[in-house]
Amino acid sequence: MTRPYNFSAGPAALPQEVLEQAAAEMLDWHGSGMSVMEMSHRGREFMSIRDQAETDLRELLAVPSHFHVLFMQGGGLAENAIVPLNLSRGGNVDFVVTGSWSAKSFKEARRYCNAHLAASNEADGHTGMPDRWQLNGNAAYVHVCTNETIHGVEFQELPDLKALGSDAPLVIDCSSHIASRPIDWSRVGLAFAGAQKNIGPAGLTLVFVREDLVGHALGVCPSAFDYKTVAENHSMYNTPPTYAIYMAGLVFQWLKRQGGVAGMEARSIEKAGLLYDYIDTSGYYVNKVDKRCRSRMNVPFFLPDDALNDSFLAGARDRGLLQLKGHKSVGGMRASIYNAMPLAGVQALVGYMREFAARHG
Repeated sequence: MTRPYNFSAGPAALPQEVLEQAAAEMLDWHGSGMSVMEMSHRGREFMSIRDQAETDLRELLAVPSHFHVLFMQGGGLAENAIVPLNLSRGGNVDFVVTGSWSAKSFKEARRYCNAHLAASNEADGHTGMPDRWQLNGNAAYVHVCTNETIHGVEFQELPDLKALGSDAPLVIDCSSHIASRPIDWSRVGLAFAGAQKNIGPAGLTLVFVREDLVGHALGVCPSAFDYKTVAENHSMYNTPPTYAIYMAGLVFQWLKRQGGVAGMEARSIEKAGLLYDYIDTSGYYVNKVDKRCRSRMNVPFFLPDDALNDSFLAGARDRGLLQLKGHKSVGGMRASIYNAMPLAGVQALVGYMREFAARHG
């Protein structure tokens, strides 16, 4: 069967090799007589899956030994509450708003701390990076979303807070571009990512937190969301999302076979370059994001007439190009070209876009 190309922003496409392996192991994992879905999370079979997943993840992302790796639940939206419950100490926190997701983070954090808007690109419609940052001198941390899934804005380099005059740890929401480029851990205090875009199925959230930031949760923080409790129990304080961890582990192994994060970054640059180059030279489609901060993962674009959107999407579906409709808050189109999207998928999309423009331009 020829599979279509799925450009969904999340839950997103998974590598075909991974799906095939999971299908082969569905009824009997490695001779255990059990599906991973049926295993005790404290049994030796699943514990070996969990341990290998963490080992591979640490290797892929070069996670330093003084960072805890936590497998949690709740997604990125829950982390918008869990992070301030653990790190804010009820005090001041700086937020940099560059799109919908960081705006949600800022709004949620206001329930647990004194959230301060340090910078925003709202004035330009979330299409560039804020020019001026006004950081609070006594902030508990600084929050940024390093890739905005909806607006297609990506930090090409992590901010150096010390150079900006802040000693606060940097917290990054890297949900939609994790494992597509290296992370400079020397600039990060905590990173979190929902798995459903670049890592695996929905249900798993990855948290990387520096050891010195653990153990300061507010008294109202639920035990299952206290990083100290989760770390001390090796992500097993409550029943973890076992099957999602298993699937993520298969993706980690697949990533290693593709050349790791370096290999993925090279492919991302090639795929995004192909799509942006066509959009910019087409004279038909438009991407509004400043070229200096365009996302390699999420590419929003617009047709010259919204009345053509339905026709464009119908033609795309007929050609096996799925989930290209833009987010309802933005409109237009959006192609999410995560690690699992092959170059051939982007080539097919560009070919269809060229054909559509020739017929309607």
